[in-house]
Amino acid sequence: MDHPIKRDHSRFRKIIKGKIRDNLKKYVSRGEMPIPKGNGEFKVPMPSINTPQFRFGDKSQGGAGQGEGQPGDPVEGGQPGEGQQGEGEAGQDEGAKELEVDMSLDELASILGDELELPKIEPKGKKNMQSTVDRYTSIGTVGPDSLKHYKRSYKEALKRQIAMGTYDAKNPIIVPIKSDMRYRSADTKVEFENSAVVIYMMDVSGSMGDEQKEIVRTESFWINLWLKSQYKDIEIRYIIHDATAKEVDEETFFRTRESGGTLISSALKLCRDIIQSDYNPDEWNIYPFHFSDGDNWSTEDTKL
Repeated sequence: MDHPIKRDHSRFRKIIKGKIRDNLKKYVSRGEMPIPKGNGEFKVPMPSINTPQFRFGDKSQGGAGQGEGQPGDPVEGGQPGEGQQGEGEAGQDEGAKELEVDMSLDELASILGDELELPKIEPKGKKNMQSTVDRYTSIGTVGPDSLKHYKRSYKEALKRQIAMGTYDAKNPIIVPIKSDMRYRSADTKVEFENSAVVIYMMDVSGSMGDEQKEIVRTESFWINLWLKSQYKDIEIRYIIHDATAKEVDEETFFRTRESGGTLISSALKLCRDIIQSDYNPDEWNIYPFHFSDGDNWSTEDTKL
């Protein structure tokens, strides 16, 4: 039988996930990303959750359904500005509190997938095959001579002779018998050979400002979060471009700004070259994403 505390904790986690699901649109649209904590966990900011309890009302206000008002008017209590941010003099009431809740990558990805109704990804090619890996980390009582563990075998023989009283410390001769023999034993682990590559392309021309780049940073975070929950390994490549394109690292990708014009085809051609050179489409799951403000130098430029 589960302990009541465990049941309460499980119910609380469900409430937390519900709150995060309700605020997911805010996280994605306003750039309020969860904070990486390490060990595959994130800190997610969320409003404080108060324990349900009876509270005294304010005598200066009527209860719900009393006093003036029209159908559809809000009936929430509290004085205007009470406990809220805004202009004016300093107040004495408490402000709104926020919590930071620890969530694993899988939990966040599950919430994202459920809310956006994302499909489960099916890897392609032999990347969808299972492979078995044998690691000789255990000891068994049967096996071939090539896997015989001599140290453990003699140790078992010594234990047997001491238990039987036949061990002579002055003449320490240890003779293992068949029941003393120990062998290295393989632990078989099944691994899925599924990998993916994400290729981010971003316009860094003069028309792309800080606001647009922050949107790119937010969107790439959620894309990576989802794909990492679906694949064992993912590779990430970064391409920036104005009139010309080049491959860069992650830091350069988000910090670079140019003053030239925009030729989207330069990034698409470089992306195509990277795929043809390093990633066979029959074996790799490839996800290219292009970010731009939409201002292209020519409508004919997108023809490769």
